[in-house]
Amino acid sequence: MHKIFIIILIIHSYIYAKDIQPSFILESSGFVNDFVLDGSKLYVANDEGSVEIFELNDKKLIGEIFIKPTLSAQGVKIPSKIISVDRLNGKTLIVSATANAYRNVWMHDGEKLHHIKNLKDKMTIKEARFIDEKNYLFGTLGYDIIRYAVDDSAHAYKVHIEQSSFSDMVLSEDKKTSVTVSESGQVTISEVKTGKILKQPTPLNLDNIYKVAYKNGTIITAGQDRRVGVYPKNGKPYYIRSDFLVYCAALSPSGKTGVYSSGTESNLQLFNVKSGRKTDRLLGHTAIPSTIKFFDEVGLFSAGYENKIFYWHLD
Repeated sequence: MHKIFIIILIIHSYIYAKDIQPSFILESSGFVNDFVLDGSKLYVANDEGSVEIFELNDKKLIGEIFIKPTLSAQGVKIPSKIISVDRLNGKTLIVSATANAYRNVWMHDGEKLHHIKNLKDKMTIKEARFIDEKNYLFGTLGYDIIRYAVDDSAHAYKVHIEQSSFSDMVLSEDKKTSVTVSESGQVTISEVKTGKILKQPTPLNLDNIYKVAYKNGTIITAGQDRRVGVYPKNGKPYYIRSDFLVYCAALSPSGKTGVYSSGTESNLQLFNVKSGRKTDRLLGHTAIPSTIKFFDEVGLFSAGYENKIFYWHLD
């Protein structure tokens, strides 16, 4: 009888899986590269040199942090593409690209913009995340993970993880652990304070990992090999096969619900992390999704290679 009940539940869930349309769409002045949620505000980094600030209650643009254009070798002004943005305690951490592939790192304190790292430092920082107000974690294209302190010109540490190119980085909720991924398909879990590698689990991806998500002890990866790697907090690692390259993935705050980009039509596929079972689909993107972040257990934002940010509400 119990087995019959379970079968009925599974059939019911498949039958009633839904296609969900976005609840609302925000528009940026450029293609979106990254975004971060801070309370009721969404900070959106684009390729036109700005971090736009949207008030989610009113769904309106209320401000902007603008980075001046960079100069090419020929002296031509080029928009400063913003590739990374993070927020903590009223401050905004920004990484912008320059014409010669080096990066600028900026801090906006709510009133003024300050340089943390500039072109002269000749650093290829791809991502910058807050540890606290005066300590940041950088990930470079060459896969160096650097802890940088504002009050100290020297790096607290610089760890070269592996020879493969760096792809993505995320910190745990308490900022004590980092999870980084690369084009090799390897997941690396490190201690933020010291840079010590704590664990490198057996890879589930055979090729480049584009994005990684880490919530409540669970990790999921989005891979070029059409796999979603799932490393549960409690349970055996597994992967989900997709029919197209998986460009991004995300986890709800509890780590119970996962989502990843799926198919050639730029849909997002939800799944149950514990069982690996696919549930609802999110339809609406017209370009390949590249970033997904949950707002809470039933709300998430996503953006792709376009000037739109989508908000989805899950029943």
